[in-house]
Amino acid sequence: MAYRNGTYVAFHAGGTTDPTASDIRYYNIMKAWHENADVDFRFVNSHEKTAAVRDTSARETLMRSLRSRLGNSKNMVLILSSTTREDTDWVPYEIGQAVDACGIPIIAAYVGYDWIMAPGELSHLWPTALASRINSGTARVIHVPFQRRVLTAAIHQFNLSTPPQGALTWYTKEAYASFGVTIY
Repeated sequence: MAYRNGTYVAFHAGGTTDPTASDIRYYNIMKAWHENADVDFRFVNSHEKTAAVRDTSARETLMRSLRSRLGNSKNMVLILSSTTREDTDWVPYEIGQAVDACGIPIIAAYVGYDWIMAPGELSHLWPTALASRINSGTARVIHVPFQRRVLTAAIHQFNLSTPPQGALTWYTKEAYASFGVTIY
């Protein structure tokens, strides 16, 4: 049995490795927060727990690596932007493996939002793989904005032993206040 302490980060890469041309930029922001000693953001990056695989590797090799990374994870951060639904390849596979095979909770992190108080209203951003698991109640999901303090709390609060209560979980107004986020 693997030691499951990592956070797996999934995002729509848009078929590019350009760090500014897709949602990989948000993953890179998370890594920069983590690497900056002056910023309070720490996580065990599941992508760094196994050997790197080049994008030109065979599909089965990539899938095996993703399964290994997910199998070593306690939760998944799914970065959701206006283009995430367009991914019909890797993001749906990662969601399926996370929920169906590994049973890990998802931290749905929405780009461009200050708070999330009604996650169902954001269903237009969900990939089909996420929507179907939310609608069937098989996924445990906390819905948060892509903001450092909120992500930090969610990464450290939700895992295999303490998942969100359901598929449409969100933080309260009081919780946001404790993160320094004012809801108006």
